[in-house]
Amino acid sequence: MKILVFGAGPLGSLMAARLHEAGHNVSILARNQRLEDIKKHGIVVQEEGSEKKEIARVTPVKSLKPEDDYDLVMVVMRKNQADEIIPTLAGNKEVKTFLFMLNNAEGPEKRIKALGQKRVLLGFPYPGGEREGHIMKIAPVNEKKIWTIPIGEVDGEVRERTREIASVLGSMRGYKVQVRRDMEAWLKYHVALLMPAFAPALYAAGISMKRLARTRDLQILGVRGIKEAMRGLRKNVGIPPSPSFLRIVELIPEPVFVKLVEIVMRKEMAKSSIEGHPRAARDELKVLTDELMIILKGAGAETPVIDSLQKYYDPETPLYPDGKSTLSIKWGGILIPLGVTLAIIIGIIF
Repeated sequence: MKILVFGAGPLGSLMAARLHEAGHNVSILARNQRLEDIKKHGIVVQEEGSEKKEIARVTPVKSLKPEDDYDLVMVVMRKNQADEIIPTLAGNKEVKTFLFMLNNAEGPEKRIKALGQKRVLLGFPYPGGEREGHIMKIAPVNEKKIWTIPIGEVDGEVRERTREIASVLGSMRGYKVQVRRDMEAWLKYHVALLMPAFAPALYAAGISMKRLARTRDLQILGVRGIKEAMRGLRKNVGIPPSPSFLRIVELIPEPVFVKLVEIVMRKEMAKSSIEGHPRAARDELKVLTDELMIILKGAGAETPVIDSLQKYYDPETPLYPDGKSTLSIKWGGILIPLGVTLAIIIGIIF
């Protein structure tokens, strides 16, 4: 399969490198300094916590031309950047499938209108990372740390091309693929889980996991905002949680949820992802939050905590006081059996 990875950030670079490693015919589209870096150094990937660097000599290109013929173009970039390149993608009539591997709360309608439903596939890339010069720093993706990539057709059907592309992506080291029939809902819930409340709480802590770990007020606000977003999608918009296990998020007692956030922040798990993406893509996270809030507000959802956190998307807003702990934790619902939540904690830690 002839593949173009459109986007040379940490995840696009990683996937191009792993597809190349698996023996596929891969090119990567990059521009300006990133293009020169790939020409000079190749794609250089370094997993968090490791000194080893992976180097892949993937063919770099600087544009997608109308006559270029690829079996698959993987668009791996920020949501707002992907919106900007839609005219470029639409100008090409030869590409069989455009797989959009990115955050998206508003839905695929823009892409379907421009490219046609038969050429659009949805997905999401894992795990996350950040750029340090020409080196892409990422959370571990290897034989010991396997990540599952979800992909799906916009209409929920599973076709031969869906299976074929899933097979190709599953050939990457450190990955397996899950074909979903509810990819649009999955993407909405992914945004709801992270963008409206957790991201601004992290910005309020100066994009510091350590500072967030010692500022209980922000942990509480983040947890309450996550529940507001989840409840709004489920109750007001009428979209069932996806994946289905996210139903538990609304049921986790606040004290347990807050403690879980504190543990993850103190251990600085996946730091390159949790801090790196918000640091590099504040504009994208704000766009995604705005998309979701239009949906929630339009359905009548009440989101007072989320609303109170939105000011922290503005980098000029003063940071929340470090270590502040004045909010009272809500203990209601603590008698809900804790076995499931304890299992979640154990699963994340170990």
